[in-house]
Amino acid sequence: MKDYVIITDSASDLTDSLAKELDLVVLPLKFVIEGTEYPDYLDHRAMSPELFYEKVRKGLMPSTAQVNVQEYLDAAEAVIKSGKDVLIITFSSALSGTYNSARIAVEQLKETYPQRKIYLVDSLAASLGEGLLVSKAGQMKKDGYAIEDVYEYLEKVKLNLAHWFTVSDIQHLKRGGRISGAAALVAGMLNINPVLHVSDEGKLVSRMKMIGRKKALQALLNKMKESYDPTISKTVFISHGDDLEDATKLKDMIEKEIDCDIELINFVGPVIGAHSGPGTIALFFFAKNR
Repeated sequence: MKDYVIITDSASDLTDSLAKELDLVVLPLKFVIEGTEYPDYLDHRAMSPELFYEKVRKGLMPSTAQVNVQEYLDAAEAVIKSGKDVLIITFSSALSGTYNSARIAVEQLKETYPQRKIYLVDSLAASLGEGLLVSKAGQMKKDGYAIEDVYEYLEKVKLNLAHWFTVSDIQHLKRGGRISGAAALVAGMLNINPVLHVSDEGKLVSRMKMIGRKKALQALLNKMKESYDPTISKTVFISHGDDLEDATKLKDMIEKEIDCDIELINFVGPVIGAHSGPGTIALFFFAKNR
């Protein structure tokens, strides 16, 4: 029942310890800063999140690169040659070419190894949203579920995976070309904290503009109160762009009002953080809908 391996990518923002506990193979995306490319390993051996965000706060604008086809082929073939099947779960296809790399690799692998079970899931998720889906799969595998059952479950529930997050670094959004200089000036003067989510298509969508950090965090809590579905899972993850204080504050706010299990608070890693910036606070839970 356990003769398969789950392969995912570092955009899942899981802790290295949890990935090891769940026997995951995690392929690193890459980030480029100051002209140097770094692999985004979950143990952050290439660069710590603290140093990464320090550089971004100083005005450096990182870029990112996907997992390529050959990396998926190499990882999956190593599993297949050991006599096991493969379940690949990727970063949202709407946010990265990583899914397409995996898709091309899977097509080749199915031709080469027709006797093996090879499944691919587009999580349509990002950061610990993807991580929450991956950790659910890993736990099901540990509990003895067959690869087909895990694949079908992920496809069934992935659009119940809610992502709500707020960003505080308006200047980072301006530097990245996501808002104009004039809009950034007004937003900065008014202390506007945008609230965004990930849509059913796996895209980032701006939903609200809150005045002040406190109201932005309250908006995240309110969205959870509106749609949280504990019958799917009570597990909740929170990620942050080097702002553990506000991540902990959100955790405390949620636990006062909602019966849930906040099992993980972790950094938004450099690959996602390259786009969201310092000070991001993100909330992930299973909901009636996204």
